Amino acid sequence: MKPRSKILIIAGSDSSGGAGIQADIKTVTALGSYAMTAVTAITSQNTEGVKSVIPLNPNDIAKQILFTCEDIKPDAVKIGMLHSSDVISSVVNSLKKISTKYLIVDPVMVAKSGARLINTKAISTLKKKLLVKTFLVTPNIPEAEVLTKIKIKNLSDVLKAGKILLELGVKNVLIKGGHSKSNYIQDIFLSQKKYKIFNHKRINTKNTHGTGCTLSSAIATYLSCGKPINKSCELGIKYVNHAIRSNLNYGKGHGPINHLNSFNLKKKFL
Repeated sequence: MKPRSKILIIAGSDSSGGAGIQADIKTVTALGSYAMTAVTAITSQNTEGVKSVIPLNPNDIAKQILFTCEDIKPDAVKIGMLHSSDVISSVVNSLKKISTKYLIVDPVMVAKSGARLINTKAISTLKKKLLVKTFLVTPNIPEAEVLTKIKIKNLSDVLKAGKILLELGVKNVLIKGGHSKSNYIQDIFLSQKKYKIFNHKRINTKNTHGTGCTLSSAIATYLSCGKPINKSCELGIKYVNHAIRSNLNYGKGHGPINHLNSFNLKKKFL
């Protein structure tokens, strides 16, 4: 099949392949589009945790973005881990030279193992410089708490946090509810005009490494192919839930999800 759209991914590398830029590439490819990348950091990690994070120079990150997009124009840009204020500023300046309708930001701050992946100054820069240009931001509850400085305990708090993010200049917000303790997860979508709740039953597994990266890349892919924002979020959530349900059980810790769940290979390729 021919790819339906082109996605530029700006994110950190995950050596275990479950999250980060590896999960992004797998997602975009599995959903029928073409993935390009600008690596922001190299991590040494596995399902049990992060051993090291090696940040790339902001100028080298900018070169990856600009040189790639001079040749192949992206239909959407997905941003994951941006570990420092200088990197965020460099990415923002680079994006000014790229014409794309959809900028999707997954504000990666903490790894599944609990390792901190971004510093305090970078969070401030992200809020001031990047979110104002963002079409959709996809924080989980802890990330939304950091960005809005409020404690989220219920639906009312989620809506309040979403409104604060919209006031920062973001066009659309999807706050993911996976960190709640409920048997049913509520992912809350907000725009200036409306909000929508996506309800789905929690899947009982520890193997959810890379769900956030995967969801934001899936939504970016659907948006780039012409789906409206509500439908893109709905389809992205369904894709992730199917990927979790496979329960691959790789590794000793929080294992990866199955990005190939959308594939149905013909017999001759097996």
